[in-house]
Amino acid sequence: MILSPAAAHPSAAGFVDQTANMTSDITNTRIAFLGLGIMGSGMAGRLLDAGARLTVFNRSADRAAPLAARGAAVADSPRDAVADAEIVFTMVADDDASHAMWEGGTGALAGVRPGTLLVECSTVTVGRIADLAESATRIGCELVDAPVTGSKVQAARGELVFLVGASNAALGRIRPVLDTMGNSVVHLGPVGSGALVKLINNFLAGVQAASLAEAIAIIERSSLDRNLTVGAIVNGSPGSPVMKTLASRILADDFSPNFYLRLLAKDLGYAIGEGESRGVPMSMAGAALGLLQSSIARGDGDKDMAAVVEQFRGATVIR
Repeated sequence: MILSPAAAHPSAAGFVDQTANMTSDITNTRIAFLGLGIMGSGMAGRLLDAGARLTVFNRSADRAAPLAARGAAVADSPRDAVADAEIVFTMVADDDASHAMWEGGTGALAGVRPGTLLVECSTVTVGRIADLAESATRIGCELVDAPVTGSKVQAARGELVFLVGASNAALGRIRPVLDTMGNSVVHLGPVGSGALVKLINNFLAGVQAASLAEAIAIIERSSLDRNLTVGAIVNGSPGSPVMKTLASRILADDFSPNFYLRLLAKDLGYAIGEGESRGVPMSMAGAALGLLQSSIARGDGDKDMAAVVEQFRGATVIR
């Protein structure tokens, strides 16, 4: 997706379209990536591998060091990071972090040029996406909301699924960049659609995690062979990909974070808000959130979401 500056032309709104002449090759495409946590670092690494001219920013500068060693430029602020970008990606924890990354005197919106495509990959509320889209329009830019499914491993391998809310034109321009980081791009509708589907997705994942934790607690407090029993369950009708992944981590006592438990709790809270605003009681989400909050209270928030099972374990548990 190479842009020749001389070929840039005014859009219908009178602004310069920074991405109008991009091709399917992203070599030398000027991309800013803001937020280098578990997901963002893997995604940014894929862009470097594909030859993008990448500038990164992260509040904790040490997270940028591995990417800098591979050729990424490191900026001192979001505003500085986006100054020359054709496309800007953010991948941060929540609404507050998104606001901090985009808004304010050192935020990305203060530094982007008209015509830049802004891509919010964070799992945030639909309201946050609406506000950001409005802000983008005011400065002559366009927003794509493109949260992802998958976790640390998929981000590093370029196997994410993008849940996209965007205009057809905007998605067409950035599709090659998304394809570099994922193996599937689902265009769900206009801006905001991706955010809503991601929250529904994570609500379902959270309910499965909580129910699996209780199921394994029953098994571990019985005389059943734990591994055989869990294997029979996850390879049967309840055996979704989430169930299988979480079960394997629970059986291995591996709670190193692929997806922080505290972020799953945040997502359930956001999903409850979206559901209740549409007249859906969200009882199942509320019950699952209660279990996650209990895990956070006992200090498991920075562990993987599979650690929700730990609150049920004690000295008498058979494992």
